[in-house]
Formats: sequence, structure tokens, C-alpha cells
Amino acid sequence: MAPSGWMNDPNGLIYYNNQYHAFYQHHPYDPTHGPMHWGHAISDDLVHWNHLPIALAPGDRCDQSGCFSGSAVDDNGVLTLLYTGHNVINRERDTFYQNQNVARSIDGIHFEKSSQNPVIPSQPDGMQHHFRDPKVWKENGSWKMVVGSIEDERGQVLLYQSDQLETWSYEGVLAKHNGGNEGYMWECPDFFPLGDEHVLLLSPQGIQTEGDRYQNHHQTGYFVGHYKKNQFERGPFKELDYGHDFYAVQTFLDGKNRRIAIGWMDMWESPMPSQKEGWAGAFTLPRELLLKNGHLYMKPVDELVALRETEIKLPSRNIANSWSLPLQGQKIELVLAINLSQTNAKRFGLKLAQAEDGSEETVLFFNAETKTVTLDRSRAGEGVTGKRTAPISWNDQLHIQLFLDRSSIEVFLNDGETVLTSRIYPRETSRGAELFTLNGDVQLEDSVGYVLKTVIA
Repeated sequence: MAPSGWMNDPNGLIYYNNQYHAFYQHHPYDPTHGPMHWGHAISDDLVHWNHLPIALAPGDRCDQSGCFSGSAVDDNGVLTLLYTGHNVINRERDTFYQNQNVARSIDGIHFEKSSQNPVIPSQPDGMQHHFRDPKVWKENGSWKMVVGSIEDERGQVLLYQSDQLETWSYEGVLAKHNGGNEGYMWECPDFFPLGDEHVLLLSPQGIQTEGDRYQNHHQTGYFVGHYKKNQFERGPFKELDYGHDFYAVQTFLDGKNRRIAIGWMDMWESPMPSQKEGWAGAFTLPRELLLKNGHLYMKPVDELVALRETEIKLPSRNIANSWSLPLQGQKIELVLAINLSQTNAKRFGLKLAQAEDGSEETVLFFNAETKTVTLDRSRAGEGVTGKRTAPISWNDQLHIQLFLDRSSIEVFLNDGETVLTSRIYPRETSRGAELFTLNGDVQLEDSVGYVLKTVIA
């Protein structure tokens, strides 16, 4: 979270000079969305972060109304940001234009915008004015950039190429809407190799709800496919996170060659009770991405073990009806193993951030008949409501790892095969944790829980 005010998309994630840098969309003067700045924080370990001065502020000729999302690269030792300039023409009519810009820093803290901005003044001819969120990488000695765009009210991602970041050539459409339910605008594209294939992450706006799928105001997901000679042959769109609050994910390679992802842990048009306390928005925990059989897994990075303060063992036991876990609080991690081959309950789950009188609880509910998991925050505290349901693999063992951190829950099932992220706002006194079953028993194998440290006061 930012020191104060509003934050949304992660920007410019990079491992630079042996430190992690995270930039983010930021309105420092108010806990609502406004003229976008770039906030900036650094870390040595992905766990403990220090805030630095604001990196970018709007108001120049190229970014009169906002410094929108973008990325960071190491350009021969110089930390370089590429971002969208947002320029409002008429706010009432929602008319604006967007362009792409460069800013550089010698010391990694203070940034100077290029005198040649905007380096891409406008979208290609014939395309609509939504033209934003450049993600840049180096490929075979040249810089490549993907940018989100619209043509004929359908989302697409454009590809550009450059030798020195100030002059770009348009290479064509990398990927576009297939005519189905894929949204009218593809925000925050991110394109990278993983294993033998390539992945295109994006946050489409305008996807219509289909049963349990696509329940959020906007979605975040990915395509997997093959990339050659600026062409990307991709498969179907897949959701990346099934919770209420996950958007605008961005990735980077770190010094261990891991592909690490961080998302905005909120959602447009969602309740944000923290605004009355002067802040809104947070990042997810950092997650390592792995590609297995065309499916993206997200698992918490190993460094997060540094958050563990007190370990509480949860020995193997058979549970009928319910069991109150011997740890309480709103800063906990659970690592649970359920032996499904010895479980006859068709429905079971966890109740977290639970009030003593049952008036508040966040419920994680497993259904053996439908092979699904449901995250229910109908009674999860102030402002929030609703359920999110996702398919899960149902084999001999169900592995659950989850992090509860005051106003958030992040759930990783079966080593990150299925992930759900949501904001919750329980009272401080809602601290209980319970494993429950309906009409049968659950076999819990040896598991463990942790009380987590506070790393931000």
C-alpha cells in the first residue's frame, strides 16, 4: 500500500542493481482516483519495502492529465521508465488522447522526462483513442513494446520495435479479439516467454459474465501460444485469479530468473471502506509464475517465509462437523493438506476472520460433487459482499495455502493451480478460524499455521 492516498496498477516492476523496484499508479493527495502519478518503493527481499519519492508527476505537455501505467527497463545501466501520457480534452464528453513517453534516472530515484516525448505520439491511423500501458523488453538486441488498444470496439495488443527507446516503429497487431466474449479494451498487456511457449497477460474490459465466470467488473487473464517473427498464435482466454480483487497484473524477471507477478488487489467499482481513513488500494503478495500443460500456476515466492513469526502445528486428525483451529487473528498463514481419498464429506471448508457470535466470517467452501471452490465474503465485514467460484483439480490430496492479512485474503490451491484473491473488512475482534464439514468427515493430514509479523506499521 502507498504511504497515503490512492494506488492502483503496479508499474515498472524490475530487478535493478540487486534491488526490487515497484512503481505504481498513485494519487498522493486523495484516496480516490485522480491525476495519476507514479509512486515508487524498493526492497531487498520482496517482503520489506521502503518508499522513495514520487517518480513521475503529470502536468507536462505530453502528460497533462496523468502519467498512466507502463514499465521499466535497464538501458545500459540507466533505470528507464516508459509510460502512457493521458491528456483530457473534454472531461464531460470523456474525450482524450494518449501517447507513450520515456523518463530516465541516473541514481534510480529521481527521474527526468525525455525532451523527445512523446516518443509515440498517437495510435496507428484508424484505431480508437484508447492507447495505453506499454510493456517493454529486449529481444535479439532490439527493444520491443506491447500496448493495449481498441479497434471497432474490440480489444487488441499492438507491437512496436526500437533500437534506442526514443524512436519506435509500428510492427502490427500482436493479438486481437477473436469475435467472441473477449472484451472491448485490453489493458495492461505483458508478453514474455515461459518454458517453450509465450504468455500474453492482459486485463480485458467488457467481458460479459458467463455463469460463475467473469464475475468482476473487469477481468485479468492470459493467452498461451507460439511467437515467431512478430506473430503470436494463441489459444483461448483463461482467467488468472478467480477472486473479487485482482487486476492489472505485471511481471518481471528477477536475479534468480524467476518470472514474478504482482497485481492490484482491488477492483474498479468495488467498495473501498479504507477511503475514509485516507488510503485505498494495495498490491498482492509477489507470486512466481510457472506454466504447466498450458496452464499458468501462481505460487507465493519463497521469500515470504520471512513473514512467519509463530508456528502452530496442526496434527493429523479426522474432523466431523467442525474444529476450531488453535490459532486466531487477522494476520495468519495456513498450509493445510486434506486427504481426499479418506474424506467422505461432499462439502467442507474454512471459516476465517470469524466473530465469536458468528456475525462475521469469510468462508472458503469446497464442493466435491461439482469439484469447485467458493470464496464467500457475504459476511466478511464492512461494504463487501458476493461469492466467487472456481474449478479445482480433485485428486487424492487437496493442498491449501492461504494468507489472511487484515483486509485481504489470498488463497493458493494445489501449488498455485487455482488462486483466489479478495479484499475483506472485518472488525478487529473477528479473529476466529474454523474447519467445518457438512454431512461427513474430513481427513486432515499433518499441517501447520503461522502467526505473521507486521512489516508495515
